[in-house]
Amino acid sequence: MKNKSIYQMLILSVLGTLLFACGEVAEKSMYVESKDGSNKITLSLNENGELYYNVTRRDEIIISDSPLGLNCDDQDFTSGLSVAEISPIEERREKYELKVGNYKKIDHVFESKRITFKNSQGALMILDLIAGEEGVAFRYRFSDKDKKIRQVKDEITGFHIEKGAKGWMQPYNEAGDYTPGYEDFYLNVNSGDPIGNPRNPSIGWCMPALFNVNDSKNWILIAESGTDGSFPGCHLQPDSEGGTYKVAFAKEDERYTLPLDEKEHVYPESNLPWIMPWRVIIIGEQAGDILLSTLITDLAPESKIEDASWIEPGKASWSWWSHPDDHSPEIYNEFTDLAASFGFKYTLFDAGWEKANKEGGIIDYAISKGIKPMVWGYSSAYFDSEERKKRFKELADMGIKGVKIDFWCSDRQEVMAALQSVFEDAAKEGLMVNLHGTTVPRGWHRTWPNFVTAEAILGTESYFYEPAFPEKAAEQNTVLPFTRNVAGPADYTPFALTFRKYPRLNTAVHELATAMTYTSGIIHFADSKEVFDSLPVEVTNLLKDMPATWDKTESVMAEPGKLLVLSRKKDALSYIVGINGTNEELPIKLDLAKYGKGFSKFRIITEGEEPLMEFKVQTYPIAADWSYILAPKGGFIIQFVNE
Repeated sequence: MKNKSIYQMLILSVLGTLLFACGEVAEKSMYVESKDGSNKITLSLNENGELYYNVTRRDEIIISDSPLGLNCDDQDFTSGLSVAEISPIEERREKYELKVGNYKKIDHVFESKRITFKNSQGALMILDLIAGEEGVAFRYRFSDKDKKIRQVKDEITGFHIEKGAKGWMQPYNEAGDYTPGYEDFYLNVNSGDPIGNPRNPSIGWCMPALFNVNDSKNWILIAESGTDGSFPGCHLQPDSEGGTYKVAFAKEDERYTLPLDEKEHVYPESNLPWIMPWRVIIIGEQAGDILLSTLITDLAPESKIEDASWIEPGKASWSWWSHPDDHSPEIYNEFTDLAASFGFKYTLFDAGWEKANKEGGIIDYAISKGIKPMVWGYSSAYFDSEERKKRFKELADMGIKGVKIDFWCSDRQEVMAALQSVFEDAAKEGLMVNLHGTTVPRGWHRTWPNFVTAEAILGTESYFYEPAFPEKAAEQNTVLPFTRNVAGPADYTPFALTFRKYPRLNTAVHELATAMTYTSGIIHFADSKEVFDSLPVEVTNLLKDMPATWDKTESVMAEPGKLLVLSRKKDALSYIVGINGTNEELPIKLDLAKYGKGFSKFRIITEGEEPLMEFKVQTYPIAADWSYILAPKGGFIIQFVNE
């Protein structure tokens, strides 16, 4: 009997050891790191079964322990969790081309893993983890098959940013006639700061959100990817005391401009299986690494357009900025002629174009000049599926090649679904899409290459409406390429020289340079025929040659809020473009020989005698040690040439 008791104790001891070892193995294997070992995301469970993650780069903390979990209407996945299964590591390769971007060809390799958790009721939730050289990401997934609708009442996902870390964040405006539209200023904040002085009353922070972390040794961008009709667009809660920024859903009152039902709650909901959007953390040594990252498109679904050869990035003339109240056939035709004279592919006919077309046939005139017309529309006219399809067919039959759809002003799940259908239905009719008054893109230009640009940016129309814009524009132009433009193409509508209600303070060449620092599949140039006709021949030729997408981009100098210098290449064209976001002169020094290989000289466009309106153009031999002083709110454009 005594021997039997000893035997049982030995068995229990061995079982305990095995169980402890299994738990330890599970704990140790709850991570995935990039193939080069630089970036790593690690999960952990505390004694209450609450789930956390952290992110490291080269073993240094980038995001410290932050909460994970979902509270659903039928199940709670915020505590009482245990590990049910850990998949083997799988390699994933994303090799594709973008119609619009800093690079044409992308080829990235990732390591991925699935970790399944079981709650106290036995229900399962999967966390997909992925890590690559540009960062890490995770997403929630339910693999059950169930026709019953499940709601997520709360997502407790957080991003814990270290105390003292500085960042650039944009307030998320509460619902209104024109909000949310991602058209507030990015504010320079410290981790945990409350929202201060937004343009409009605000209820949170937008994504993407940029931070300088790890004692300022690394930059990160927090963003989303792959949002479709199964989930709303998300932002971050306003209360970030202690530096933890938690995910927030779209609000029920985001319905001012669309025929949306009035609801008490607009929780995310879907039948099962259910794959949710990626929560993306881009990581870089320099701010320029963030600007150049394609992690958001890497994680987005691959292109759903089999033959995208008809989609052509390009430049467009646009009459609204210089003639906002003139909807006559004559003004539209004048801008068609302007497009033709500058070799632009497109012209955009904004609000009021229908009457002008009935009176003067502006669509046929544009087509006769070899210019592809694009037209404006109001979102509510494209919300109903049947009406949208009918309208797209009518436009395509008229010879129209693209549509600018305005005033969405909502991140609700129904709107995310409608946008995906807009891209799909437009593609079936050979139409490109430009969204205005809209949510921020989330990698959609990979999935739907006919989605060529979007607003969700405080662009040059703000010279009409926003008194603070002239002072802040230069600063914002050195922040938005690291934030908004990383998420997708941005319709900033550059080159606004004529003074408006709130007069411009940026130099003329700074304004011109924004056409090359922002990335947009269609560059809609602001200003009038008279301004374009007055330009020096070298500036005219620059506008004629300027690409709307790039084969290769390098970050030469990058300091958000202060300075941006990029090297841009497309086919045989090679440029360096720089802008100053400050009110001070900025001295820089560049090795032009490094970037101008194969060329003998460089032509530089800088400020003229009257910096706000004039340009100076000079040509020099390429130098390895080139020094220049950027004017306050100024800029320059270098084109490498052989003359």
